[in-house]
Amino acid sequence: MSTVVPPSCACRGTNWSAGLDVVRLAVICGPTAAGKSGLALRLAETAGLGIISADSRQVYRGFDIGTAKPTAAERSRVPHEGIDVADATERYSAARWMEAVDGWRAALEATGRGVVVVGGTGLYLRTLSAPLFEEPPLDPDARAALAALLAPLPLDELRRQCLALDPPRAHLGRTQLLRAIEVARLTGRPISEWHREHARAPRYDVRYLYVDPGDVLHAWIAQRIDAMLADGWVDEVRALMTTVPPDAPAWNATGYHTIRQVAEGTLSLARARDQILIATRQYAKRQRTWFRHQLPATQVVHINSAASDAFDRTRSWWSEEKEP
Repeated sequence: MSTVVPPSCACRGTNWSAGLDVVRLAVICGPTAAGKSGLALRLAETAGLGIISADSRQVYRGFDIGTAKPTAAERSRVPHEGIDVADATERYSAARWMEAVDGWRAALEATGRGVVVVGGTGLYLRTLSAPLFEEPPLDPDARAALAALLAPLPLDELRRQCLALDPPRAHLGRTQLLRAIEVARLTGRPISEWHREHARAPRYDVRYLYVDPGDVLHAWIAQRIDAMLADGWVDEVRALMTTVPPDAPAWNATGYHTIRQVAEGTLSLARARDQILIATRQYAKRQRTWFRHQLPATQVVHINSAASDAFDRTRSWWSEEKEP
C-alpha cells in the first residue's frame, strides 16, 4: 500500500507485480458546468499548484469558447497542461492522454508546484488507475472505409450498434462510441475484452474530490451556454469553418455541430440554444452515472459546489491529502 504523503511525484509506493512506482495523485472531477474548474483554479492559486486538464474537448487548438477552456488570463496565473495539445484534424484518444500525463506532471513539478488533475472525461480519469490495453494494430484502409460509413450516422444509431457490439461502452459519447465500434468490427473483439486481457499496470494511486451542485446543475448549464453565446461562440465557429474540415474530430465536442448550422444559416440561434441545452444536460446525466458507478467509494470525497463552504471544503480536502 502506498504511503500517504503529498499527492505529487514526492509520493510513491511500489507496484510489486510490475516493478513500477505507483504515484499518489489528486483529482477534482464532476459533471460539466459543475464548478470544478473554478474551485480548482482558486485552490491552485492559493496552494501553488499546476493543473492537468482531463477534458477530451479542450485538447483541440482553436476550439475554445464552446469547450469552456480557461482564459489566457487564468492560464497566466496558473500553469495548465493537457490543453491545446492537438490539431482539430487529429484523433486524440484516452490512451494518448494517459501516455502524456507523466510528462505533464514532471514539467509542473519541475517548477516546484504540486499537481492536481481536473476534468470530467471519465475515460481519461480511468486510465490513471486502470491503464488502457495495448492497442491491437488496425489496417488504416479498413479504418478509413469504416469511418466514412459511420461518420454520417446519428448518435442514437451509433449507440444502438455499440450496444450490440460492446454493451459496457454504449453509454459513452460519440468519439468513444466510434472507437468501440471500430475496434469491435476490425478485430472481432470488443474493447472491453481487450481491456481485461491486455491492460497495463496501474501507475497512480488516485484520490478524488467529486464536485456536483445538485439540483441547480441544470440552471448552471443554461447560464454557461448563454455566456458562451454572448462571448462569441458563433463567430468562433465561423472562423474555424474556414480552416477546419467538417469531418475533423474536434467538431464532435458538444454543441459545435449545432452552432455550425447557425453559422451556415440553417438553424436559428434560439433553436440551437435549446438543442445544445438538451444535449449538454444529457451529457451531464451520463457523466453523473459514470462517476457514481466507476469511482471507488473509499477514495472519494463529495462536495456540493453550490454550498457557501465549497472552497473551504476543497482546501481542506487538499490539506488532508498532503498529510503524511
